[in-house]
Amino acid sequence: MRRKSEMLAELKLMLNEALRAQGAGESYTKLAKAQGAVDGYMRALLDSGVATKQELLELVAAERARVNGPATREMLLETAAEIAAA
Repeated sequence: MRRKSEMLAELKLMLNEALRAQGAGESYTKLAKAQGAVDGYMRALLDSGVATKQELLELVAAERARVNGPATREMLLETAAEIAAA
């Protein structure tokens, strides 16, 4: 059986490929296949108890920031009154 670190490294690679495909505007078929593979792998890690939901969320956030760069700004929600006044 593979070690946890190897499995998480494989997930990072899969996430990287999916995020790069999305950023490159790849076809829907290629993107759906990559995202489906990532989803299935994450589900297997959760179901087998190899990784927790929090670990996976942190891994995805870190990989997304590494590929797409950090968030550039915070979004503020406008109230209904502000929207109506505009």
